[in-house]
Amino acid sequence: MLMVKIRIIKSEPALLLEGEKKYLVITDLHIGFENDFASNKIEIGKNSSVNETIAKLKKIIKSENPESIIFLGDIKSSIERISNAEWKEVPHFFEEMKRYANLILIPGNHDANIQRLIPKDVTVTNSIGFVIDDVLLTHGHALPTKNFSGIKKIIMGHIHPVFFNNDSLLNGERVWISLKAKKDQIFTSSFGELEITIVPSFNPYFYATQKRFYKKSISPIIEKLKHIEEARIVTLDGTIIGNESILENLI
Repeated sequence: MLMVKIRIIKSEPALLLEGEKKYLVITDLHIGFENDFASNKIEIGKNSSVNETIAKLKKIIKSENPESIIFLGDIKSSIERISNAEWKEVPHFFEEMKRYANLILIPGNHDANIQRLIPKDVTVTNSIGFVIDDVLLTHGHALPTKNFSGIKKIIMGHIHPVFFNNDSLLNGERVWISLKAKKDQIFTSSFGELEITIVPSFNPYFYATQKRFYKKSISPIIEKLKHIEEARIVTLDGTIIGNESILENLI
């Protein structure tokens, strides 16, 4: 049996799971986010559109040719309600993307009532996610149960990791975070090491150049990690910019 391999796509906030099948994994699109960000005084540069997201995703699909796309949650931006923009843009997004690959959605904390917006042929899992080989794919807002204790890796979103350093040209840039920690911090009575990959938001405007305007998302998975053995912080272009010593500025 061919075990799945994880490959980050250079210069993109996306990764591939490659094994018997090929999966493209992205997270945190936050379609319809513009109004929420403006009300929180977060600078987004310009108003985005769902068509921009579709075009970017199509480009990646054309290059990598995945069989399926796994969305790690937070397709829409509103948490409990469905905004007028989301009623229009979310169905349009899924109708367009299902032409190119099978679609699998792991609901995030912003995806309440998402079933009302998506085509019937889109697969929707429970909010904990699902496992491919020894990898748990999850949004990150819920703690996995002991039923998942056999995993060795977690791929998650939710955090929207951004690097903050006012003296750096990279200030406000999205980053990848890779962590290694003892498994028993998440799964009591389990042994061994757990690798966690935090995927940056696919939404290119989901950042803030001033940390005081940035609303950090809290993950119970990360909160459980009282001791992190190793961490690597990497920009979208693949540059390693830090380790566990700068984590408190990111998660």
